[in-house]
Amino acid sequence: MDAAEVRRSTYEAVLRLRDAPFVTRRPAYFSPAAAAQDESNHLASFGAFAQTLLPLEYTGWVEECGAHVTSCYVGDWSSLHKVVVRGPQARAFLAWLGMRDLSRFELGQIKHHVQLDGNGWVASEGIVCRVGEEEFLYTAGSADWLLWQLGQGSWDAEAEDVSPDLFIFGVQGPAALDTLEKLTGESLRDIGFSRSRPSRVDGVPVRVLRTGISGELGYELHGSAAHADAIWSAVVASGRPLGIRELGLRSQPVQHIEAGIATNGLDYLPASLLTPGAPRQFRRGTPGGSFVPENGVTDYFRKPGELGWFRGGVPDREFLGRDALAAAAAKGEPQRTLMGLRWNAEDVSGILTAPLGKGSLPDPMELPRGRGPAFDQVLVGGRRVGVSTGRTVSVNLRSTISLVVIDPGHASPGTEVVVLWGRPGTAQREVRATVTALPFKPDRRRTDVTAL
Repeated sequence: MDAAEVRRSTYEAVLRLRDAPFVTRRPAYFSPAAAAQDESNHLASFGAFAQTLLPLEYTGWVEECGAHVTSCYVGDWSSLHKVVVRGPQARAFLAWLGMRDLSRFELGQIKHHVQLDGNGWVASEGIVCRVGEEEFLYTAGSADWLLWQLGQGSWDAEAEDVSPDLFIFGVQGPAALDTLEKLTGESLRDIGFSRSRPSRVDGVPVRVLRTGISGELGYELHGSAAHADAIWSAVVASGRPLGIRELGLRSQPVQHIEAGIATNGLDYLPASLLTPGAPRQFRRGTPGGSFVPENGVTDYFRKPGELGWFRGGVPDREFLGRDALAAAAAKGEPQRTLMGLRWNAEDVSGILTAPLGKGSLPDPMELPRGRGPAFDQVLVGGRRVGVSTGRTVSVNLRSTISLVVIDPGHASPGTEVVVLWGRPGTAQREVRATVTALPFKPDRRRTDVTAL
């Protein structure tokens, strides 16, 4: 059995044994670039991203969290679910499954693919790239909803799970372009935002995608897992004179909050949880935080407009969940808004230093942010007006920030609110916070690289 076969066999075993005790029956599953990353993983510490173990940090989370603003980073997103959808009706299926209009979809183009259930809740989301006339690559935290929905119909299309066969490396920050041009030995300035094309690294085929998960100028590299170690090492070597940093799992989610991007499984729970298309790759357990649902698990679900997607109204085309969105819009149902919160530094400091003082101890604040989903109540005058998620310390902003889904009447920037910190039954603390517009820092994803 060669390396590729071993990797796929391990991947399939992890999925098959996903509910088994990890230390006794579940096989360890590492990044395809684990050997190259191990050279810098001096602490030999790992954390789980979906089913994959990744280094928690390399040079330290403070340095790594600032790299996408000061220079650039290389981070590993190979843990994402990767599915190829191909066939005469592949595009028609994807257009029905997601809200995005795919009638104009160029080769190499990338589109954000938001998928709803029949009630109009977000069931899954990711990005889809057109890699051939009848072939598309979908990458997401989980593609299980897509796979299940394809199996429910009679589409002239097929899907192939290629997750263990490909690597995905993100290279984000102002030095990303120079790093990748040095890496590939060619100009990449013809790649517009949300576009991609093939390239090579030392003769090895890769696809270069221009993406923006950091809110800065950024790219992704996709390629065969067989070459992941060599490509990772080559990226690090190319970027070293420019100050590149390797990004550990501990720092990966911070940039999403700075950029105002809600993350599936962290800032909301997907409605697919209640179906046979439930995501296999998300961690087990229940959300943390002070939020107490009044209507069960659906209180953790979100409509697309609440996450800043498709705020302009219900798209005029057929797709799964459209009828539910249209019915809600016809009733004039108020829709909460995605905004940002800046947390009061004095109140946050009181929680961080509580173990050094007297009195009851509140829930601790992990730095730079907690692991797993956490939902906190947002109050005005003691009344619930929203839900905060993704609380993180941003070294770039020198502030504690979070996302908030909030009632329209309290969504204006500058509005003062209170975040209730701590799980029910603990020594909860009230933290003052101020509503702010998103993103928290300037959006540089669409930088005109031809002028650089």
